[in-house]
Amino acid sequence: MLLAPEPIKWCRRQLNSIFLPEVYKRHIAKSITWRIIGTIDTIILSWIVTGNPYTGVKIGFSEVLTKMVLYYLHERIWFNIKAGVTKNGDSRKRHVAKTFTWRIVGTIDTMLLAWWISGNPFTGLKIGGIELVTKMILYYFHERAWYKYDFGLQQRRNRELKKKNFQYSDE
Repeated sequence: MLLAPEPIKWCRRQLNSIFLPEVYKRHIAKSITWRIIGTIDTIILSWIVTGNPYTGVKIGFSEVLTKMVLYYLHERIWFNIKAGVTKNGDSRKRHVAKTFTWRIVGTIDTMLLAWWISGNPFTGLKIGGIELVTKMILYYFHERAWYKYDFGLQQRRNRELKKKNFQYSDE
């Protein structure tokens, strides 16, 4: 027997509201999508630098856990920083700043893991140096794509709308 869509939607809303606020789900989803993109890039770069696909896979997959945690923390920090968002909602400068701060954290993590796995500090430096460019480009476009997607931003946008309405009523 199939359940009617409304009770299913109600149950889903209840479960969602119990476990995690919407904005946390956004940060988790962004962490997952970015990690997929980042892991593929790391595997390819590591393979090219080391000449060994197995080493590339080891380096790429070793980053999954460390980068997921680091990226989630990075997202939470930036969510609480309001810098870079203009009155009209444009956030290109913010996305550029987030790109640079994440790249610093991500590159240090990659260099250390690549050095540890390959046993060669120069391998870590090479992979980290190359990925500075590839990951910044990929990350910027990832940020722009997520900016256009409202998932997890409804509460924040409602708060900002209330603030704007409050400010206008004071004038």
